[in-house]
Amino acid sequence: MVSAVFHSPREVAVADVAAAAKPQAAPSAVAPKAARPPRPPFDWRGFWMQVLPPVLGLALLVGIWGLLTQKGGSFPTPAQTFEAAVKLFADPFYRNGPNDQGIGWNILNSLQRVGLGFGLAAVVGIPLGFIIGRFEFANRMVSPLISLLKPVSPLAWLPIGLLVFKSANPAAIWTIFICSIWPMVVNTAVGVQRVPQDYLNVARVLALSEWKVVTRILFPAVLPYLLTGVRLSVGTAWLVIVAAEMLTGGVGIGFWVWDEWNNLNVQHIIIAIFVIGIVGLTLEQLLMAVAKRFSFSED
Repeated sequence: MVSAVFHSPREVAVADVAAAAKPQAAPSAVAPKAARPPRPPFDWRGFWMQVLPPVLGLALLVGIWGLLTQKGGSFPTPAQTFEAAVKLFADPFYRNGPNDQGIGWNILNSLQRVGLGFGLAAVVGIPLGFIIGRFEFANRMVSPLISLLKPVSPLAWLPIGLLVFKSANPAAIWTIFICSIWPMVVNTAVGVQRVPQDYLNVARVLALSEWKVVTRILFPAVLPYLLTGVRLSVGTAWLVIVAAEMLTGGVGIGFWVWDEWNNLNVQHIIIAIFVIGIVGLTLEQLLMAVAKRFSFSED
């Protein structure tokens, strides 16, 4: 026998309110992960536009070279030069005496001279550029001297170095120094002069010291100009060292070219021309990458 239980309307209402007030369990559904944006397709057209033109230009050069030398003569063919390059770079760091060393040692010695001369030029030229650009009196005093000395041929400075230092190696470094300093001085000074006057007015209001003005205001604004001067200077230094080593002798890529000419080894001279160009291009590209890394926009 089943007994029925009856509730009053008041009891039913209270039970409904209690059930509604009871906390409900949160749904256990997990939010879906955000979809990764699709990768942009590889720009094959841009890739081939960067690769093909220089390859075709080099192929055109080799083709003209091959046509001009196909009948023989004293000038070597591309194939003969390539065979000589393979033998030359098979052992680039051999030593058979002070005047018989591999091409690798000659390149390293030239780069060492360039590094020393270029480094001294940077240590002197960059601060000098800041001074010329910052102070009107210094600009009026030094700028005429720069205008007078800058057009002088690099090799005209070599006898002065030989006279002063009595040695070929420091004379070559001196020649690199005096020829690579001008682009850094001029570009740094121009960069300082183009800093907005409002920046300097704010520094004057804040009573910043000259050191803080240089490090906090001038240097960040001048950096693109400074790096352009550095890039031009290293190109000039690499050009000068080849000519200087031809005249001073010793170990270096310039001396090696002259020595191979004395031996009438034209194949090695052509190889040296390509090596000089590749090293110079590499140095320029490295500095351009650094300049791009530190460039900024005003957006």
